[in-house]
Amino acid sequence: MQEVERLLHAAADGRGGGLVLRGGPGSGRSSLLRSALPHAAHWTVWSVPGHAAERSFPCAALRRLTDRIAWPAARDAAAVVTAGDALLRHLRTAAADRPLLCLLDDAHLLDTPSREVIAYAARRLATDRIAVLAAGPPGLTGLDLPARHVPPLDPPACRALLAEHAPDLADDVALALAGLSGGNPAALIDLATDLSPEQRRGYRPLPAELPAHSPLRRRLRTELAALPATTRRLLRLAAADPPAPLPDLLAVATGAGPADLGPAERAGLITVDGTAVHFGSAVARGVAYREMSSADRRTAHLALAGVAAARGRRLDALLHRAAASATADPALAAELTEAAAPAAPSDATAAFRYAAQLTPDPAARDAALLDAARSAWLAGHPHQAGPLLRQVTAARTRVRARALAAEIRPDEPASRDILLDVAADLADSDPVAALDALSLAGEAAGLDQEQGRYAALARRVAAGRRGDEPAALAMAYHHVAGLADIACRDEAAAFARLRRELDLAVEVAEPVPLIRAATAAILVGDARRATTAAARAVVLAREAGAHSLVPRALELAALAGMASGDYDAATTAALDGVATARGTGQSALAGTHLGILAVLAALVGDRDSGQTRIRAATGTDQARPLCEWALALLDLVDGQRRAAAERLHLVVAGPPGHGSVLLRVAVVPHLLEAAGPEPALNAVAAAFDGWAGRTGQAGWLALRDRCRALRTRDGEAAEAHFHAALRRVGEAGFPRAHTELLYGRLLRRRRRHVAAREHLRRAADTFRLLGAEPWAAQSVRELRAAGERAGSERRAAAERSGPKAWEGVELTAQQERIATLVAEGATNREVAQELHLSPRTVDHHLRNVFARLGVRSRTEMAHLLAAR
Repeated sequence: MQEVERLLHAAADGRGGGLVLRGGPGSGRSSLLRSALPHAAHWTVWSVPGHAAERSFPCAALRRLTDRIAWPAARDAAAVVTAGDALLRHLRTAAADRPLLCLLDDAHLLDTPSREVIAYAARRLATDRIAVLAAGPPGLTGLDLPARHVPPLDPPACRALLAEHAPDLADDVALALAGLSGGNPAALIDLATDLSPEQRRGYRPLPAELPAHSPLRRRLRTELAALPATTRRLLRLAAADPPAPLPDLLAVATGAGPADLGPAERAGLITVDGTAVHFGSAVARGVAYREMSSADRRTAHLALAGVAAARGRRLDALLHRAAASATADPALAAELTEAAAPAAPSDATAAFRYAAQLTPDPAARDAALLDAARSAWLAGHPHQAGPLLRQVTAARTRVRARALAAEIRPDEPASRDILLDVAADLADSDPVAALDALSLAGEAAGLDQEQGRYAALARRVAAGRRGDEPAALAMAYHHVAGLADIACRDEAAAFARLRRELDLAVEVAEPVPLIRAATAAILVGDARRATTAAARAVVLAREAGAHSLVPRALELAALAGMASGDYDAATTAALDGVATARGTGQSALAGTHLGILAVLAALVGDRDSGQTRIRAATGTDQARPLCEWALALLDLVDGQRRAAAERLHLVVAGPPGHGSVLLRVAVVPHLLEAAGPEPALNAVAAAFDGWAGRTGQAGWLALRDRCRALRTRDGEAAEAHFHAALRRVGEAGFPRAHTELLYGRLLRRRRRHVAAREHLRRAADTFRLLGAEPWAAQSVRELRAAGERAGSERRAAAERSGPKAWEGVELTAQQERIATLVAEGATNREVAQELHLSPRTVDHHLRNVFARLGVRSRTEMAHLLAAR
């Protein structure tokens, strides 16, 4: 923690003082205290930890600190001043030769007179080489010193700690442990080091509580035992799952009031937010719950069920009844299944799981397990889904379980084949389920070795269509049929099918059909409808609590933004996508978003950030084609056209990877730019030409015209194609500026310098506005080669911009993000981590921000941004 280092540096310079670190049990407050020792290697160090056994002995801690002072027994103010002055003299004597560090761990267990005297002395160290560091729970009082809360570890910090203690954990298991621990370091270590090999890989359920030998568990039990009886009773009720609001707890715990939770809050065991009682972590809740006997737990659940039912919370009441049930109860299982159907996935998971436990019918049990697994995955807990799926026994249900397992882990090499097998197994008996499997395996329609099989399965499934299906189901039929047409290389039929799907999208309000619709829109080159469908899917998935679907929709939103030239929107979607994918245990999908971010950085020539993002995405097959595209773009920036062409040819013709079907279209303009009129690429160029023309979208038609210009050796024809491209109103932003640059370069080489300069100036201006400095530099070099003088180029830019050009748009979107984070107190390195940029890129942008805003410091910038 930076505050500890700052205190020690200040004390070393004769500006001492004190600092209190506050955190709950296992939060790392003691570790932070010990972290001061390496910085005080040549200091005198006194350590006086608190002891519960001596808490009631006046001045016991002071006597351990030194026995050279006669401590008064009285506790009035004069005694504190007298003792404090004596202690201050003693500390200064000890610090005469070298700085002094006093460590007070578990300061809440120090006797009260000692705390008061030590605090008195610590507040008077401003001119001394003395530092006092204390640690205790959030409710620690009596020191009256500057205090800092020790926050829980964030997910990256949890992952780093787990890598030290259990490096072989599966990604979703590591994410689950971070959630169970609540970011508590001690809980994280105790959980991770006690897992079996099967649990580490996610093949068996994770523990719901700390192991019996856990030091943190013993400490939590000690803290609980020290609380008043009424507080313990409230905590035990609060620990019963599902969590009950405070009014329910008070209704059951007769005679208790909100103030009775105060001791637990001060100990750092819980926080009370409005009417909700929050434990520091799920495992802390588990310790409190296990303090009850089985009979007491049953009584508590039944009492809470009664209150929840009386107050209209049916699902909560059913879950409490299920937790209290010790025998099969098919009626309750049926009620749980009914109540779970409209519930959020996080609530539905528990309901379906209890239904599976309570029903004696094997078929109903398997169905409930499958529903529980799907709900757990949608809720962002894939680690819970796998063990549930493995409990399914019936052969037909196991087919659906295999499909769900493949959907949860689409990055697994066998997932596509599994989905095709499932579609084959269910095509006749359950065409709707087969339809879902084919939709998920859609990429197979574009792969040579799978096309025939995909088309045949699609025909079998389509045979079950009646024609009166609801819009969402009709969309699925059109989607699969369109993919089958792609497999059969009937592009016209595919476009017609997929556009019918898009026409129906306005009638649905479910995230999954809209995610498919966004995919269809990208396949037919309609970025506008792709953006709309993906944005609706994101909103609906979040509202429904289907967290695992959110990063999938954001992936399509990012691709749509990239296709339309709206790189700011694409970057925003991909940054959000990385965070949500990681938060839902979808590391491969996070890699895809990082790959998209790498391409976006490379498009504007940001080599450092592009390579930073590529390194972060490395290790996932899904991101490989995107990373190759990004590297090729960086080669183009450097003028390494041959290297760029080789990389892009791998994407177009190399082995398939996730997203390669879409990318094989998207990278073609850059491939043709890099390779020029290469006869070996005639087929690729013709295919792109036909596809772009079929889209009817101005942006793609402009790219088609640009590609035609780059492919011809006839200068007049090339000019005509470039002119046609720039007449398309749909091309704007970076793509248009790039076309201006290429056209200007052609005109300059044909010695039409006046016309060339016009296009090159526009390209340079746009690239500067977009923060694409390397491309702006290329445009300027071409301008000078076309006869533009350095001074006249700058004057022309100033005249075009005018004195008020930056009003309201002073910063690029990237600069705005960086400036906002810095103004909120983030360091350059923290900004780089948040936005997946290189620190050097952040520093470069920040210098430009300072220059554009006319400020000289972060503080000035923060004030200016706040006033905008």
